[in-house]
Amino acid sequence: MTTDKSYEAVVMGVSAGGLHALETVLPQLPADFSLPVMIVQHRTRTSDDFLLRFLDELCLLRIVEAEDKVGVQKGYIYLAPPGYHLQVEMDRSLSLSVDPPVNWSRPSVDVLFETAADVYRDKLVGVVLTGANRDGSAGLARIKQLGGLGVIQDPETAEAPQMPQGAIDVAGGDRILSLVRIGQFLATLKNEGRRRF
Repeated sequence: MTTDKSYEAVVMGVSAGGLHALETVLPQLPADFSLPVMIVQHRTRTSDDFLLRFLDELCLLRIVEAEDKVGVQKGYIYLAPPGYHLQVEMDRSLSLSVDPPVNWSRPSVDVLFETAADVYRDKLVGVVLTGANRDGSAGLARIKQLGGLGVIQDPETAEAPQMPQGAIDVAGGDRILSLVRIGQFLATLKNEGRRRF
């Protein structure tokens, strides 16, 4: 599919099977990738920083743990810290909260997706990857309701298909792709609105 629409940010949600998914998708993003990426990977509050360090060594973009009140910048991949919801504020800064879990998860994909959708509206790309629950379905529906783009991992290729299948059932996907194809597609996104896939 060919489109000339431009985007300003990417949000991504992943749970069970996330290490393989992220190590497949994120290294495909080029060093000059012009959109910030914000990720919720379901992790327990006691998780260490292995995921962050592992992905940072693989990727051309800088991967950092999201911090409260930090402005979102292109060239960065922000990973929600364990035990905190990651939200996007209207001034395009990040915020962290310890509000109750959503879909039994904190961080919750829905919380990130819904707050980012309200800020970026039709300039947002939402990506739902492998996972064993339905977190992200309502958030992706909100992204699409406001004109953003929904990208979903093909459930047949997912280590845990419930999360991508839930997103398809609730929100539908503009692109339903394998992990490799998701990385390839995201790598073509530009703020300037010139891309082909």
